[in-house]
Amino acid sequence: MRKIVFDIETKNEVWGDIAAMEMSIVCIYDSETDSYSSYLEEELHKLWPILERADLLIGYNSEHFDTPILNKYYHGDLSKIKHLDLLSEIKNSLGRRVSLDQIAEATLGRGKSGHGLQAIKWWKEGDIDSLRKYCLEDVKITKEVYDFALKNQLLRYKEAGKKFDIKLNTSSWEKTNNNSMTFSLPF
Repeated sequence: MRKIVFDIETKNEVWGDIAAMEMSIVCIYDSETDSYSSYLEEELHKLWPILERADLLIGYNSEHFDTPILNKYYHGDLSKIKHLDLLSEIKNSLGRRVSLDQIAEATLGRGKSGHGLQAIKWWKEGDIDSLRKYCLEDVKITKEVYDFALKNQLLRYKEAGKKFDIKLNTSSWEKTNNNSMTFSLPF
């Protein structure tokens, strides 16, 4: 099964209006090559074939943020690829949202290296190296959180200095899906 863990950062902050947000960078982990890579807007043509061959896309808050924004740049429909949004899984089990930073800190013993507003600042300043490093780190954390959940059937979060478990049903996460998708490449 080819799994792609992904995260995007944006050029602008327009809360509540995904249509007005623009992507600055997308970073991925590709299980087939066991490698991490990043793509600026002008490099997206290299990303599409990778996503089109994926069996599973994995993200954090990706159903409502990353995928809709990335889909604005894609000529097909990325929602046709099987997708696992870890935040949705957490919300379904816990009944509320928990930040990736809280999950990473309690589950992995380390938090994120920054936040999305810093990423926008780096974009505006032209500091692509810091932006890329931050986004890649988010992908690494998301991958490690996914791997932990798959192995242990739970994730952890910290609140008021105490750790709590979030039980997850991961039994269907890696079942293949034979949905056809709209490809962007001519055949």
